[in-house]
Amino acid sequence: MNTKGTITNKLREAFSPESLDVSDESHLHEGHAGHRPGGETHFRVYIVSATFKGKSRIERHRMINSTLATELQGGVHALAIKAQAPGEAE
Repeated sequence: MNTKGTITNKLREAFSPESLDVSDESHLHEGHAGHRPGGETHFRVYIVSATFKGKSRIERHRMINSTLATELQGGVHALAIKAQAPGEAE
């Protein structure tokens, strides 16, 4: 399984999201720090989950970073996160 698939599966398992989009944006970072041939280094996550209700933005990011700790210690150089609870404005 590729990194995008691994990230998607881990987030689905951990947060049972109503909505989840994981995008590999590595191609946008060619020539920048952390980029490597073949990509899978820079990702953007948009997730909506009831798990985030009542949590601050920092708490939400920590929860996601903890879930993806193995990937963040490995080949993932950057992870942009937008995490919301259901009903929050986009």
